[in-house]
Amino acid sequence: QVRLVETGGGLVQPGGSLTLSCVASGFAFSEHYMRWFRQTPGNGRELVAGIIGGSNAPPFYDHSVQGRFTISRNNAKNTVFLQMNNLKPEDTGVYYCNTESSWGQGTQVTVSS
Repeated sequence: QVRLVETGGGLVQPGGSLTLSCVASGFAFSEHYMRWFRQTPGNGRELVAGIIGGSNAPPFYDHSVQGRFTISRNNAKNTVFLQMNNLKPEDTGVYYCNTESSWGQGTQVTVSS
């Protein structure tokens, strides 16, 4: 079955960086659209970034992270990444990897001084 496992969250000071990873299994990874969502306190899950499989189409970014976050994928390792730079306190939340209707368990990102 489909399995998504996120790692890389943690506590970071404002202005710092983190890289999240999501290792996928159980489906044809290279052909699938992969997305990162986040759930912030008091809000539902919001789409942060997405990257299409099997295409050179540019990735999607929410306006709140444009220019600071970079999504990428390594199809040989069935892994999608989210490089997060210049982190802000409002980036705090649980970050989830997603494809179609499948979700990982999430990884906590806390941005605080």
